[in-house]
Amino acid sequence: MVKEFMDFLKKYGVIGLAIAVVIGGKVNAFVSATVSDIIMPIVGIFIPEGAWQTWEIAIGPLKLAVGHWLGAGIDFVIVAYIVFAFTKYILREESATK
Repeated sequence: MVKEFMDFLKKYGVIGLAIAVVIGGKVNAFVSATVSDIIMPIVGIFIPEGAWQTWEIAIGPLKLAVGHWLGAGIDFVIVAYIVFAFTKYILREESATK
């Protein structure tokens, strides 16, 4: 049973996937910290109110956290670009070795 499980892990690349998920989670934490602690304070200089992360739009009892949403959007763009650049680099390396 253990050998069968180990064969399953090897055959379907589960170990590689698990490693990618862990690394991806840490990259996400790093990018989020970079955005919130380095990029956004710089952006805040150019925005008159400064505390743009707390911006909300109130529609009656509904409050939309626009500032938080903008920060998450910037996080997404940076993470997507890093994944794109990394993938492009890895695929270029693979095609160069063939």
